[in-house]
Amino acid sequence: MSVAEITTISTTLHYFKPPPDGSKPWVETNLQTGEHSSNVSQGSSKQVIIENVRGHESEYDLDTTGFLFLEHESQCKNFEDEATIKDVYYKESIGLIKKVTGANRVVVFHHAIRKGGPQLLVGPNRPLPPSDRVHSDHTPEDAIKLVHALPQIPNELVPHLLKHRFQIINIWRPINHPAIESPLTLCDYRSIDLEKDLVATTVKFPDYTMETFRVNYNPGHKWKYQRNMRPDEVVFLKCFDSRMDGKTAILAPHTAFVDPTTPEGAPLRESIELRALVFYDDLPEEA
Repeated sequence: MSVAEITTISTTLHYFKPPPDGSKPWVETNLQTGEHSSNVSQGSSKQVIIENVRGHESEYDLDTTGFLFLEHESQCKNFEDEATIKDVYYKESIGLIKKVTGANRVVVFHHAIRKGGPQLLVGPNRPLPPSDRVHSDHTPEDAIKLVHALPQIPNELVPHLLKHRFQIINIWRPINHPAIESPLTLCDYRSIDLEKDLVATTVKFPDYTMETFRVNYNPGHKWKYQRNMRPDEVVFLKCFDSRMDGKTAILAPHTAFVDPTTPEGAPLRESIELRALVFYDDLPEEA
C-alpha cells in the first residue's frame, strides 16, 4: 500500500494520568521565560488507531462529530507578522465562521503559531511546539468566564449574549507546507463519555488563569485525521457549545501525534490555530 492509500495508522497518544495525591490537576507556565511546572505527570501513553478521513470529509460536521474539514485558500501570505495576521487572517476567519455556521457575531480572542522541532526561543510571539497531550481547550465554566472577560465584548451586552447559544470554535490550518510531521488528530464526539473522560485542569499564566479539559483514556474513542493536510485546507474544531441537549456535539478532544509513516526528511509541522467566540444572538453586531 502506498503512502497515499493509507487509511488507518497505529500510534501512541498521551492521555491524562492523575496526580498521585488525588488533587485537582494544574499546570503553571510562563511563555516569556519558558518556565513550566505541574502536578500532572507526562501522561498515560496508549496505543490507538487513527483513521484518515481524506475523501470522506463530508461525513463530519460540527454538531455531530465536533469538527468539520474545509478547503479554504487564505489571503494571508505572511504568518510571521502579528499585524498582518490580526488585520488579514482575523478578518477573513470571522467571515468564514459566519458563512459556515450562520452565526451573527464572532469575536476572535487568540491565535497561536506552532512549529515542530526544538523550541529554543521564548518570549512574546514565539512559536509554540505542537501540543502532544489529549485535551480540549475550555470547560463550560471557562467559556462563560471568557465572555465576561474579553474587552471586545461590552459588559452591558454580556447578559444578553449568555441567554442565547454561543460556542468556542478553533480554526486550525497548516502554513507554508502540508502538515506531514506531527499532524493533528481529533476525537469523534459520539465516542466520548462526558462523565468519565473529561478532567477539568487549571492552567495558570502570569496574567490570567483558565480551565481546560485533559482526557482519560477510553478504548471506545474514535480518532480521525486528514492525511497530509495542506495550507489551503482547514479544520473547524469545537471547544464549547452552550447547546447541551444531549445530541449536539459540544467539544472535540484533539492532540498532535507522531505518525510512524512520516517520510524521513519531511518538513517539521508549521500551523496556525485561531480561537473565536461565536454567538447566535438576535441583536445587530454593532449592538
